[in-house]
This record gives sequence, C-alpha cells and structure tokens, in this order.
Amino acid sequence: MNRRDFLKNSTLATASFGIPTLVPASVFGKNAPSNRITIGVIGTGRQGYGQNLQGASVANVPGILSLPDAQVVAVCDVDSWRMEQARQLIDAHYAKQTPGGTFKGCATHGDFREVLARKDIDAVMISTPDHWHVPMGILAARAKKHISCEKPLSLSVQQGRELVDVLKKTGVVNRTDSEFRSIRVQNQAVELVRNGRIGVLQKIEIAFPSDPTPVPIQADMPVPKELNYEMWLGPAPSVPYTEIRVHTPFDLKKRPNWMRVSTYAQGMIANWGAHYFDVAQWANNSEHSGPVEVQGSGEFPHSLWNSMINFNVSFRYANGVEMTCLQSPTSKPYIKYIGSEGGILVEAYPGKMTLSNPKLLDSKPTGQELDFSTILSDKGDFIASIKANRPTFEPIEVGHRTISISQIGLIACQVGEKLTWDPAKERFENNNAANALLAAPLARKEWMV
Repeated sequence: MNRRDFLKNSTLATASFGIPTLVPASVFGKNAPSNRITIGVIGTGRQGYGQNLQGASVANVPGILSLPDAQVVAVCDVDSWRMEQARQLIDAHYAKQTPGGTFKGCATHGDFREVLARKDIDAVMISTPDHWHVPMGILAARAKKHISCEKPLSLSVQQGRELVDVLKKTGVVNRTDSEFRSIRVQNQAVELVRNGRIGVLQKIEIAFPSDPTPVPIQADMPVPKELNYEMWLGPAPSVPYTEIRVHTPFDLKKRPNWMRVSTYAQGMIANWGAHYFDVAQWANNSEHSGPVEVQGSGEFPHSLWNSMINFNVSFRYANGVEMTCLQSPTSKPYIKYIGSEGGILVEAYPGKMTLSNPKLLDSKPTGQELDFSTILSDKGDFIASIKANRPTFEPIEVGHRTISISQIGLIACQVGEKLTWDPAKERFENNNAANALLAAPLARKEWMV
C-alpha cells in the first residue's frame, strides 16, 4: 500500500477475523470469558509493552495483563519486531494460567483498522506516538470500541476538542491512560489539599525533568525492514526516514526519539505536563476548566529534536491560584502545593511527600470529605467502568483539559506575550496570532472525517 492509498483508505477494514483461543473459564472463575473484556493493544513500544501490558512496578500500578476480568486478544504495531515481542509476552503470560502451560491466542495486526473491524474486541488501548492519538481515537469511537488512550492526548487544543466531541456522540467508555491518580502519594496530596488541610490553596509550583541534549541532524537512511514507515507517519507530513526521527530499532527500553520532534510530540511540557498538570487541576478542582492567564519563555533548538526546552511558564486561575512550571538542565521533577496554612511537596516518581506539618499524614477524611485511598488503578478503572457502563475516573475530556494547559503554555512561549485564555470557549482573547496556533500543523484531514 503506497502512502496515497493508505491515507485515502480511512474507512475501517472489512476483513473478517477468527476469534482467538480464549483462556479457559476455569482460570477466570467469575471472570470467565463471557464476562471479561477483550482488548486490542495498538502500539507496542516502550509504553505499550512495558507499563500498559506489564504495569509500572516502581509505582505499584498493575498493567492490563494483571487484570483477571480482561484479556488481550490482539496487538498491533507498525514495527513487526515490537509487535512480535508483545505477542510472545502475552501468550507466555496466559500460558502460565492454563493446565497444559501453552497458549497461542493473541493475534497480530500491522494495520490498526483491522483491530477496529473485529467484532470480538470490546476495547482498545492506544499506545502509539502522540500524533496518532486523535485520529485513532476518533476512528475507534466510531467503531464503538471503548478507548483508553495514552497521554498526551493530542497535539493541539482544537484536535483534542474534536476527539472529545466524537466521544460524546458515540457514548463509548473512555479514559485518559495516566497512572498518577492511582499512586497513593499523589492522590493523598490532592486529598489533603481538597479537604482544606493546608488552608486555601494559593500557589502550585511544578518542576519538570530535563530533555536530552539535541543531536545533530542525521542523513536520510533506508527504512528498516521491520518498520512500516508510511503507516508510522500516517497523518503527519511525508518526510524521509532517519532513526532519530522515530525510535531505536530492536529496543523497548530507550525513550523514543519522536518524543523530541514537534511534528509528533511536544516535549517535556506535554510529556510530564500530562501527569503534573492533571493532579494540579484535580487539586485545584478545575479539571473541567483551566487557567485564565498564561505567560512564559523557553528555548527552541535548531535541530530535528526541536521540542521546547529550558522553559519557565506561569498560569493564573480565576480563583486566584497561581501555577508555575519550569524545566532546566538541573530540574528534578516535583509538585508543590502552597496554601494559606501550610504546604505539601511531592518529589520525583512515584513520589516522596514532605509536609509543612507532618501531623497531616495522620489526618483522615471525615463526613463528606474526599477520600482517594481506594482509587482503582488506571487500567482497573477502565475495565470496571466498561463493565458497569459508567464514566471513568479520568475521562478523555479531563485529559484534554490537562494537555490544553501544556499547549497554551507552549503557545505563550512561541508568541512571547502574556495571554488571556477563555477556558469555556477554548480561545485566547484578542490575539489572532496565538489563536492560529490552536490547531495542530498536520496534514491529517484524511484521518479526521
């Protein structure tokens, strides 16, 4: 399939696929095949293969394979080697649960539309590069698949809103796949803030880790035989292949190179912003809204790795809360909540909490106060929500609002001005130059209809 044919063929594949071998009912008990949710994992790189399938062990957050009421029946990737590693991992996992110790029930697909066309798949986990999230999410929603999508959700405010609008029309269960709300030290800090233990919230300070040093531009290279590069580009402009644009071949541990390229991602302000702006909005009780003012500065490398670095951005909310975020070569990640009667600092990942008043750790929610101590894991919440047909704890609308903060912060740095933001209209006031940047500069129209 050449690029033109690939982009024109935006409708779902109509091929029929056999139902894969299922784990026997005796393994699941009450979570027998008829009761469990079948999942197709789209994207099996570092995040898909690692945290989404196996879980974040350092943060004690389980992956999909740990859930007894779900089963991964298909994996999809444009890199055939990565896809095969995931298939072997999944089959080996389920084989351990069978009496005979063998299992070959996970199918592989090189085209995500084949996954969406399968009637035996209930839900999809989208773990692709960021530039694919919205097009895949829209097509998955139209195919009536429940959706858990990696963060950052989009490359622009307008793009994210388009995804949310389609989700509202189709009614599928959807979740922003972010584990921070499931990490006790993170949600406990929010719990203490929301329950007034540090008085009235006044300020939020965030520090992001630094990015690797930009590398010299590489010469064009032959496309590796295991990679369908045209499919990888998908809705992005057509450009020659080079390794530092995509990912390191035959490696599932290194941070992928595309995360530093603005065509496909937006750097640390979005990558870590998807975590920290989420819990900040949650603590400020503004997760369905956003700030009203933003200004900042940052550096834009003259390299293929051109995502903004060394930034310092500040936001102001209508309730008076100020939020600052910075990145420097010496930055270590943290979030600090400052209130009228004290403060809370949560450092690193998964997090170490320091309180101005250590006795706050003994404080327990009472009466109608919020209690986040029993929150499900991100994957567990997604599956439970599908089974109960209820909204997830972090719907994509919330993830959209989170990443919008990263995007308006980036725009403020690009235009070099203090901007007034209307979170209801999702527009800047009286600034055409800034508003022009609210749409992602991608040749993606074929994937949005």
